[in-house]
Amino acid sequence: MAHRKAGGTAKNLRDSNPKYLGTKLYAGEKAKPGSVIVRQRGTKILPGTNVGIGNDHTLYALKEGTVRFSTKRKIGFNSLTKKKKVVNID
Repeated sequence: MAHRKAGGTAKNLRDSNPKYLGTKLYAGEKAKPGSVIVRQRGTKILPGTNVGIGNDHTLYALKEGTVRFSTKRKIGFNSLTKKKKVVNID
């Protein structure tokens, strides 16, 4: 009979790498073409004018200008309206 627990049986010793999500450029800051504005999972913030969206829903600047956030009413599939944030470059 074993007197010590077998090695490698703990399940909570692993951890995932940080993903560094969030807003990278805030309202009023200058953006150059290609600079990342928001890294996100899903479209929590929608792209507006002069803003592109990547495969992983990253929002980036298409032209040089200042970052501006606004809201937009979106109608969902269940016909309820939601306010969504939109990022624009002016």
